[in-house]
Amino acid sequence: MACLAVALALCTVAVDKAVGDDWLEHLGWSYSGGAEGASLLLGTVAGSMIAIAGTVFSMTLVAMSLASSQLGPRLLRNFMRDTANQVVLGTFVATFVYCLLVLRTIRRADEVAFVPNLAVSLGLLLAMVSIGVLIYFIHHVSVSIQANEVVARVGRELEDGIGRLFPGHLGKPGYEPANVPGDADLPVAFRREARSVGALEDGYLQLIDADALMALAGQEDLLLRLECRPGHYLVQGQSMVMVWPGERVTEALVEQLNDAFVFGNQRTATQDIEFSFLQLVEIAVRALSPGINDPFTAIVCVDRLGSALCLLARRAMPSPLRFNDHGLLRLVAPGPTFAGIVDTAFNQIRQSARSNPAVAIRMLDTITQIAGHVRHAQDAACLQRHANMIVRGAREAVPEAEDRLIVETRFMAAAQVLRERQG
Repeated sequence: MACLAVALALCTVAVDKAVGDDWLEHLGWSYSGGAEGASLLLGTVAGSMIAIAGTVFSMTLVAMSLASSQLGPRLLRNFMRDTANQVVLGTFVATFVYCLLVLRTIRRADEVAFVPNLAVSLGLLLAMVSIGVLIYFIHHVSVSIQANEVVARVGRELEDGIGRLFPGHLGKPGYEPANVPGDADLPVAFRREARSVGALEDGYLQLIDADALMALAGQEDLLLRLECRPGHYLVQGQSMVMVWPGERVTEALVEQLNDAFVFGNQRTATQDIEFSFLQLVEIAVRALSPGINDPFTAIVCVDRLGSALCLLARRAMPSPLRFNDHGLLRLVAPGPTFAGIVDTAFNQIRQSARSNPAVAIRMLDTITQIAGHVRHAQDAACLQRHANMIVRGAREAVPEAEDRLIVETRFMAAAQVLRERQG
C-alpha cells in the first residue's frame, strides 16, 4: 500500500503539471488554496497520520499483551496476521507517504509557483478515508480480543488445516487403521542395511518437501523412511531419515536430504495438524488455571475441538507409503493418527479439569458427538479410553455427589454410542 501511495503521488503530480486544474474547477471539488495553505494542509495530514498510527498501534499492542496473558501468545501473532489490521496500518502509512511526497512538489510564489491541486485534493480525501478506517479499527480490535472470537478464529484455522491435510496428498488412498503399513512392507534387508541421516541443526521441524525427497529417491534409486514428522523437535545429529541402500549415502546426499527439511524456532500449522489442536488446548488450559479460573472459555475450546475431531473422524488417513509412477516404493512417511490427535486434544484439558464437573460433562458430551462420526472400531476404542479417564478423574476429584451423578449419566450415554461403534 505504501508503494501504491508512491505511484499515486507521482501520477497525480504529473497530471497536475501536464493538464492544470481548469478542468477540476468545473467539478467543484478541487482544492483552490495557495501554496502556503496546501503545504499546511498536507503537513497536518501527514503528521497526524503517523502520530495516529504510532499511538493507536502502541495502545493496541498493550491491550493485546494483556489479553495474551489470558489466552496465550498466539493472540499477538494472529493480530499481526489479520488482514483487517494490515489494511488499517497500510492506510495510515500510505496516507503519510502520499502527503509527504506531494508536499515536496509544492513551489511558492517566490520560486516557480506550483500547487498540485488534484494531488492535494486526493490527500484530503485519503485523510477522510483514514478517519473512517480508524473508527472501524477501534471496533474491530475491541471484538477481535474477545475470548470467543479468538477461539472461533483458531477453530476455523484448524478446520482449514484438516481440509488441507486429510486426506493428504502423500501416498495411496486412505487405508484402514487395522492395516497400518509397517516394517513388513519394507524390503527384508532394509533394517540391516539402511543408514541413518541426522539433522544438521537444532530446531522444530516445520516443513518436509516430500516431492523433493521423492525426486531424489528416484534419481539415486533409494528407499527413504522418515524418522520424524513436522512438529517434532530435533537436535543436531538426531536421526531424521533412514536411507536404503546405506552404502549410497554420501556427504552430498546428506546435504540434499537436509535441504528438504525446514527448521525453525517454533511449530507452525503448515504441515503440523497437532499444533493447530494445541493452540485451542493452550487457551483451555490457561482458562482452567487457578489464576484465571474461566471454565466458560475452556468449554468453548472443547466445543471447537469437538467440531474439528468430528470432521477428522470422517476423513481418510493418508497412507505413509509413497510410490513412484512405476509402482516402486520410494518413501515411507508416517503421519499422525486419529488416536494420537485425540490424545493431543483431550489429555491436558482432562488433567486440568479433573475437579471441574462442568468441563468434564462437556468433554463427555463432545465424545458422544464424535462417536457418531467415527468409522473404525479403533477410533471408537480411543474415545472410550478417554471417556473412562474423564469419569475416573471426576469420581476422585469432584466432591459433590450430585455432580458426580451427572458425570456418570453423561458417561453412560457416551459409552452406549461407543459400544455400538465398536460392535
